[in-house]
Amino acid sequence: MQSSLIGKIEKANRYAQETERITFTEFSVNFRGEHDNYTTEYKDGKWYCSCHFFSSWKVCSHTLAMEKILGNMLPKEALTTQYSTSP
Repeated sequence: MQSSLIGKIEKANRYAQETERITFTEFSVNFRGEHDNYTTEYKDGKWYCSCHFFSSWKVCSHTLAMEKILGNMLPKEALTTQYSTSP
């Protein structure tokens, strides 16, 4: 293997451990819930989810789960701190 590629692989492994280097600005995921599949998104500084609960509350288990999964990779405005996502 070329030494330059080995260096890139080593750097990628280090970056993967340093998640604070990454900040999501937007994304969309398919979330397989207990009752159906939902589209959960972070876009234009706001959360969106296609589940019924989100349409009333502007937060749901799917968006809260994504906050917990992505942690420090989300911008501060994406964190709905009034809702605890602790185990």
